[in-house]
This record gives sequence, structure tokens and C-alpha cells, in this order.
Amino acid sequence: MSITIKNSSEIENMRIAGDIVGRAHELVAKEIKAGVTTKHLDKIVEDYIRSRGAIPSFLGYGGYPATINASINEEVVHGIPGSRKLKDGDIIGIDIGACYNGYHGDAARTHAVGNISDENKKLIEVTKQSFFEGIKYAKSGNHLHQISEAIQNYVESNGFSIVRDYVGHGIGKELHESPQVPNYKMPSRGIRLQAGMAIAVEPMVNIGTYKVTVLDDDWTVVTIDGKNSAHYENTILITDGEPEILTI
Repeated sequence: MSITIKNSSEIENMRIAGDIVGRAHELVAKEIKAGVTTKHLDKIVEDYIRSRGAIPSFLGYGGYPATINASINEEVVHGIPGSRKLKDGDIIGIDIGACYNGYHGDAARTHAVGNISDENKKLIEVTKQSFFEGIKYAKSGNHLHQISEAIQNYVESNGFSIVRDYVGHGIGKELHESPQVPNYKMPSRGIRLQAGMAIAVEPMVNIGTYKVTVLDDDWTVVTIDGKNSAHYENTILITDGEPEILTI
């Protein structure tokens, strides 16, 4: 699959898709508390996305059965919403995608449920900041590996590990386009970034080992040591200057 450079019309559709995703995150964040089911969070997001004239990007994608990914504690990504109730001390990663007029936006956040440990607070903060450390290099003329290396260096300097099995991606008419965007150092420099590229940068950070496995539902990814994981993602547009974050 070739890398697509977005024109002004495509970028505007992606801005709207990104706005829908960003506002859906703000909405669902207010509902995250002990006793709430992940299915309830899923319904809130689906209803909002559809109210904006968009459709959920994840629902039905590869057979996925829900609108959001709701990944609790040791679940890294792709947790399926259901009847499980959040508990005080949990952390939960919420990943949301929306498709507007044929163009996608994609973003993830990790939230505290009530009172969480200092270690989990640090995990969430480091994961978020690693994204911003990476996108300092998301400029036309730079190479993709500069983003990847900056993320890994920041995460590991804070005593955590970066997931290798799942990576960020290009985005546009398809939810997942070329190029892949690793969160760790690559053996090559990767592609040269150009204005008009849109990518989803999404560090997944673990307290323990970076190694993961998939549960029997064929979706939910968990850490193999059972230690917690956090996820932070935004869709960004490469420009001739600073990157434009489309999902904030």
C-alpha cells in the first residue's frame, strides 16, 4: 500500500473526523468512575459519533464487535466493552475511531478510575508525554525513525517498556494505511516525512516487560506478566512547520 499525501479537501474531512473523536473522548472521560460498565461507555461514544453524522471506525472492523476499545489494567489494547464494572484503583485505556465523509480519525487516552497508585499515575503521565516527545520530530524532511526513537528513549529513561508487537499507522480513507509507525528504534531510518501525510502515533507502555499475548477472544491484548499498561494516541498531520494534532 502506498503512502498517500492528503489534499486540502481530504485534510478538512480529517479535521472534522478528528474533532468528533476528540470531543467523544472529552464526553466519555466524564463517565469514567467505579461501578460503570464498559458497555455503558461504549454506548455513550457510539451515540455521540452518530449524532455528528459520522460512523464508528472500529465497529465491524475485521469483525470487531464494539465502537470503542476499553482496555483495563494489564490489557494493552483492543479490550472489548461488556458487563465488566470499573473498580476504584483501575486504569482504563479508551481508543476511539470515527469516520466522517469517508475519512478517519483515531485517538486513545488512559484514565484513572478513582484513586490509583503513584506507579499507575506515573505510567499514564509518561505514556502521554512520550507521544509529545515523539512528535517533536514529526516535521517535513525528518525521518520516521526519529519519532520512534524519541518515544522509546523517553519511556525507557522513566523505567518502563514500550510494546513492540503493535504500532501506529498511516490514516485517511482507510483506518490503517502505510506507513507503520513503530514506537521503538528501527534498524533503518524509515521514510522521509512529507507535508500532507497523516499518521496515528500511539505509544503503548508497560510497567513490566514489553511482551504481550492475545486472549482467547482473539482481540484483547494483555501483558504476559500481568502488570499494567497504558496507551496514548492522536492522529496528526505533517505540515511544513509544526505537526497539527487533529484529535485534540
